Amino acid sequence: MTAKKSLPAGRQGIKVSKLAEDLSLDPKDLLKTLKDLGVAAKTSASMISEEDAKAVEELLAKAKKPKEEKPAETMIEPEKEVAPAIEIKTPPKRSITISGDINVKDLAEKLEVKPGNVIKELMRLGILATINQRIDVNVAREVAKVFDVEIISKLKEKAETAAVQKEEAAHLIHRPPIVVVMGHVDHGKTKLLDAIRKTNVIATEHGGITQHIGAYQVEVKGKKVTFLDTPGHEAFTALRSRGAKVTDIAVLVVAADDGIMPQTVEAINHAKAAGVPIIVAINKIDKPEADIERVKKQMTEHELVPEEWGGKTVVVPISAKQGTGIDELLDMIFLTADIQELKANPARSATGIVIEAKLDKGRGPVATVLIGNGTLEIGDTFYVGGVSGKVRALIDDKGKNIKKALPSQPVEVLGSESVPVPGEVFRVVHDDQTARKLSEKKRMEIEQAKQIKGKVLSLEDFSRTVKEGVRKDLNIILKADVQGSIEAIKNLLQNLTTSDVRVNMLHSGAGGISESDVMLAVASKAIIIGFNVSYEGGTKLLADDKGVDTRIYNIIYQIADDVKAAMTGLLEPVREEVVLGHAAVKAIFKYSKVGVIAGCIVKDGKMLRGAYMRVLREEKKLYEGKLESLKRFKEDAKEVLTGFECGISVSGFNDFAEGDIIECFEIRTAARKL
Repeated sequence: MTAKKSLPAGRQGIKVSKLAEDLSLDPKDLLKTLKDLGVAAKTSASMISEEDAKAVEELLAKAKKPKEEKPAETMIEPEKEVAPAIEIKTPPKRSITISGDINVKDLAEKLEVKPGNVIKELMRLGILATINQRIDVNVAREVAKVFDVEIISKLKEKAETAAVQKEEAAHLIHRPPIVVVMGHVDHGKTKLLDAIRKTNVIATEHGGITQHIGAYQVEVKGKKVTFLDTPGHEAFTALRSRGAKVTDIAVLVVAADDGIMPQTVEAINHAKAAGVPIIVAINKIDKPEADIERVKKQMTEHELVPEEWGGKTVVVPISAKQGTGIDELLDMIFLTADIQELKANPARSATGIVIEAKLDKGRGPVATVLIGNGTLEIGDTFYVGGVSGKVRALIDDKGKNIKKALPSQPVEVLGSESVPVPGEVFRVVHDDQTARKLSEKKRMEIEQAKQIKGKVLSLEDFSRTVKEGVRKDLNIILKADVQGSIEAIKNLLQNLTTSDVRVNMLHSGAGGISESDVMLAVASKAIIIGFNVSYEGGTKLLADDKGVDTRIYNIIYQIADDVKAAMTGLLEPVREEVVLGHAAVKAIFKYSKVGVIAGCIVKDGKMLRGAYMRVLREEKKLYEGKLESLKRFKEDAKEVLTGFECGISVSGFNDFAEGDIIECFEIRTAARKL
């Protein structure tokens, strides 16, 4: 039998908290027991009688006393007794799950208590909150403990998932390279893909021109590679811009008989802006008028120097029609991919980029997604921009239904609630609620952006962005009437580059400002400058809609002045100290109400009230501050010039001595010049 705990003898009364300590009980449990016994004790500070304390002790001993075993034939079911309030084993806690921050009202509902009780506990923790105010999950957990409820946070689950993904990062696998094929119209981009895929895609294109982004994954030489075929026609510059952003390698197709054309230059600039390595495929070498060396020379004008000329650009002569050089081109693609060490983790949730989207009458919203990382499976919940959904079906580039899509694989996704915007990031999340919440947040951001409709970049806000540490390069797209004007303006603007701010001529060309120029400016945060040109078609409306700063000039030096003024605004102003004058202390006057006044004579310059001053004694600085009081005889003076006497005093410094020199100066700021 367990020995009873004895109360201290000779005690007329005992405090509840002390009794709980003697019996190793929780004061709350003891108060419940006292209530069951009919003892009036409201708090742990209440006093109870010795008899009541003994009754509690006996009840506790009875609860702990083990039952005596009796023979089976003589066992009699004992009478049911009232269960004691004090239990040796506490029941398991009730648990609730929350996904993150939660408002007071929702927390109270989950805890099944009144909101006022939650607010009281928050006040106890030093937090003043209203019924609709959101509180941190850790604070919610502390409140829940009071009500004997355990909170399981999905944030913890996310952290555990992140830890698992980090562990899986050590097991990354190589993924197929994503290659974008770019170039001028009719230079043979689709024909090249046709030769690689051994299919006749070009026969299905209207007029032999690709009208949309096509994504295809093929297996060559035992290795998989994903190709994006972007339109070469100028009207599809926006699509080509998206294609360059989601790829690992850009293959630039240039016709050997035609050379580098305007859309070729734009393709080069888009690839450079995306920061992807460029492989030049010189096509149509089978034609009699083909001139490979001329194309290489043109490439150098755009900073693409062939490897055989000492540069870093891989150049492969090919004939897509005859299949010449295709194997060598593929070797160069795989070699470039190996150098990049492209890897992905198929075990994680999928992420990707929407490269095309449409509304199909029979299937509903359809998004062509290029998987960047992870594995996408049927049933996955996702959001993309302001749209959420659940994967109902996956269709590969060959039109077959598949159950999952791996990294670098293009796939059509069915199941989004509406048509997503191409170029948006596609992400898989763990539940529908999270997908709706994140898509709604993105949708609100888009709506707010439409209401504000700020510029992509302007010369006026360029200074502000640099000071915030956002950019130090001024990207410019230059369009002029003739090539001679382009060269003159480029040289003029390049000379403005300093160690602090750099002018980056992103693209230049002869002709009017086109829609492709605007889309490139959007993609690269650039400013469009036109010289003796105008806007093509609806370009002006597009530029205004996208918030692109476009400026047209007819005097070259006005361009330089505006750009220089914007760049000058980026530079921190120069602070200069300008000495106004000196005064010598001749006598010291002490006044009880004023303090010490230095009687001075101005030796040179002037003394100016409100200016800065320093006290020098034997060329050592004793004090520096503001010249607060300046008097001429008994009258206040704004300034005292050379040769005149004055009285000078400042609060906080009274240690003037005869012979001190007072130097008066001011701080002036001047704009730094380029």
